[in-house]
Amino acid sequence: MLILNKTAGVFSKPSKRNMYEFLRSFNFRPGKRFLHKLVLGIETSCDDTAAAVVDETGNVLGEAIHSQTEVHLKTGGIIPPVAQQLHRENIQRIVQEALSASKVSPSELSAIATTIKPGLALSLGVGLSFSLQLVDQLKKPFIPIHHMEAHALTIRLTNKVEFPFLVLLISGGHCLLALVRGVSDFLLLGKSLDIAPGDMLDKVARRLSLIKHPECSTMSGGKAIEHLAKQGNRLHFDFKPPMQHAKNCDFSFSGLRHIIDKMIMQKEKEEGIEKGQILSSAADIAAAVQHTVACHIAKRTHRAILFCKQRDLFCQSNAVLVVSGGVASNLHIRKALEIVTDATQCTLLCPPPRLCTDNGVMIAWNGVERLRAGLGILHSTEGIRYEPKCPLGADISKEVGEAAVKVPRLKMKI
Repeated sequence: MLILNKTAGVFSKPSKRNMYEFLRSFNFRPGKRFLHKLVLGIETSCDDTAAAVVDETGNVLGEAIHSQTEVHLKTGGIIPPVAQQLHRENIQRIVQEALSASKVSPSELSAIATTIKPGLALSLGVGLSFSLQLVDQLKKPFIPIHHMEAHALTIRLTNKVEFPFLVLLISGGHCLLALVRGVSDFLLLGKSLDIAPGDMLDKVARRLSLIKHPECSTMSGGKAIEHLAKQGNRLHFDFKPPMQHAKNCDFSFSGLRHIIDKMIMQKEKEEGIEKGQILSSAADIAAAVQHTVACHIAKRTHRAILFCKQRDLFCQSNAVLVVSGGVASNLHIRKALEIVTDATQCTLLCPPPRLCTDNGVMIAWNGVERLRAGLGILHSTEGIRYEPKCPLGADISKEVGEAAVKVPRLKMKI
């Protein structure tokens, strides 16, 4: 019997008959042999239904994804029951498309890897339920995946990166800095104390009503801010980066968001427009907000690099900073981080944009990494749970704060 956290609620499992019919639909010729182990990855932690098949050498054999962005743009944000229903409607098709594209029969899989933490409870439940039925029918090993671990390890699929390395994960739901010492060995240096940067940018975009802007109507909030910022002058507004006197690697974005809200309200009064109309200064606000977020992220990352170097936590001559997550595709933030890595003689690496956002490839690859290392491979799924909230690695953020590493001022000419 599947045991769930109380926060999860109840969800319906696909019937055994439906799963049997699903597996029967694969009519590839028997006898095809693969030289390498194959992992099916399934991702439903938030608002993307994704699946992929990856072999142990890193070849992506097939992938498929269904994005819910258009639906959630209309509702002004992600509504968990809506996301859950869309996952239910699409998961079988997406897995089928990934397997069909890979020309891999389900029986040829070596294991099934699925995101089980952290994320939206209702969304995680859909992916876990479907995966457990698949595992039960196929009698294959199951590899539970930590969503943030998958983001962190994606770079090892696209680049030759050895442990240890520093990772900055920035997205709509997460913001953290960690030292990656192994496949499941992380030291957490700092995290957001409130909301994530992507969430803040989305909220500012909604407050500015950018969905009504003709150039931004089909863009997510973060993309709309980045697009409009190119037309604006950030010097017209002076927002101070948060936590300037806190000598740690933690982040905070909610206070900045409230300051921006007040500024928008003030500008609406000055321009004599109502909430919901677009300000003439919207582009300037977008530019100033984006730059302030970039400076805040850059300074905390700078301190993390200096802390790791002082403690000899990674190779001095070949230090690597990996930046991943949806917000990592923001070029202004990336340029700010380039200034930091240039100043600290670090190499900055980012997965390609399509692998920065949630996808099935990173889950399958994380499964491959764990399969090769012999870590967390389950042959019995009894008692498996999904965890909406789950930290990553061992938290040494207090130690980082106590070190109070001084960060030299850098000119952020972007």
